[in-house]
Amino acid sequence: MAALTFNKISKNQDILAMLKELDVQLGLVGYTEHGVRHAKWVGRTAQKVLKQLGKDKRESDLAGIAGFMHDIGNLVNREDHAQAGAILAHGLLKDLDMPLQEIMQVMSAIGNHDEEHAHPATNVSAALILADKADVHKSRVRNPSTVKFDIHDRVNYAAQKSVLLVVPEKNIIRLNLTINTKISSVMEYFEIFLSRMVVSRRAADFLGCHYELAVNGNRLL
Repeated sequence: MAALTFNKISKNQDILAMLKELDVQLGLVGYTEHGVRHAKWVGRTAQKVLKQLGKDKRESDLAGIAGFMHDIGNLVNREDHAQAGAILAHGLLKDLDMPLQEIMQVMSAIGNHDEEHAHPATNVSAALILADKADVHKSRVRNPSTVKFDIHDRVNYAAQKSVLLVVPEKNIIRLNLTINTKISSVMEYFEIFLSRMVVSRRAADFLGCHYELAVNGNRLL
């Protein structure tokens, strides 16, 4: 049987159904979009990070798979969703005949992606962390009317563009953000996302890179 890839896993009907349902549930309690769009964006970006750093091709594939599946634990509960997602991923991937060694790589990455408990211990987990924390964008805001009184929605809604750039020849991983400062200030971004920047820096360090943040063309980290 051919190895499982990001393209294959992103078409799996069971996982797609889980992503759609968890996104509905999170929406009802006020969270930003965590569905299929986010899953595909994170999967592709995590895969790209390792590919552009010249890492093992199979590791890049596994980063894409972990990225696509990383939020499925939200279907159980938002609390400890990373750990719940890792357990769910084991059963799903075992049913798809993925080798145990690869399943463990994906489980470790998913279980360590949340900034509260993130510990990048593999290339796959480091790439997932970097990709997940880079998805700040106005398309994730469900209701623009909440922007005035919800800082998370306001910061996301202000983000016009988010690009995770890999510069392998300089060992740099840079998050380039374009923020509409008429909607939200750069200070508000740091107010709610500082922990994400810290864990992203640890992930970049694990990959032997320096993490940078640039907002509206100005390097801040």
